[in-house]
Amino acid sequence: MRIVLLALLMIVTCSQAHAKEYGNYDPKRMLTVAETPSGKKYGIDGKYLDLMLNDLALHAKNYPARFDTPQDQQRAVQDVKTLSGMLDILVNGPSPNAELLVRAGFLNSIGHNLDIPGSAEKTAAIFLRLLATAPADPRGNYMYGSFLAGAGKSKEALPYLEKALAVGVVDAAYALGMAHLTLGDKQKAIENLEAYKQQRPGDGNVAKLIDGIRSGQVEIKRTRN
Repeated sequence: MRIVLLALLMIVTCSQAHAKEYGNYDPKRMLTVAETPSGKKYGIDGKYLDLMLNDLALHAKNYPARFDTPQDQQRAVQDVKTLSGMLDILVNGPSPNAELLVRAGFLNSIGHNLDIPGSAEKTAAIFLRLLATAPADPRGNYMYGSFLAGAGKSKEALPYLEKALAVGVVDAAYALGMAHLTLGDKQKAIENLEAYKQQRPGDGNVAKLIDGIRSGQVEIKRTRN
């Protein structure tokens, strides 16, 4: 089950806006090869990987995904599938790099928002593996908590988001507010959103969201996958 927030006060300014065009990428460029005295050494072009992840996040960090054209979305789906397969090889070893686990988990959470089969299971497995070795990892807790909340598992998301907030992830306050809202606790939702607003005074939408919650003009819609 997915959670979609309909903030009625924000429909005109946000939900009808067109997404920026998704870029053209070659996922194979992520892999690097260097000649060494002992032979070829394979690595990752982290900058290129992050470039793709940042663009994908602009369109599909949340559900539903928003693309300028259906063709853009199709290319994004193929890119996520290709990247996910490549990262599988790198993170399934005995001692995977924590940075790659974070990125692989985030990539597959985007895949879930793009309705790619199996992405939800891979997201959970990757983040749980990361948090098993680094329970206090800020990004791991925040990203996994956000994924759970967006997947309709708000109650399960709370401890991860609370850990992230406790170690200074400001955006976790927003995610906590939304999670509490989906659980029907408007008071805690507003408390966390107000805390987020204090740290992100430039985010004008959160003030509208808080007003919408107080006035009852916000609806939570649950849709099945």
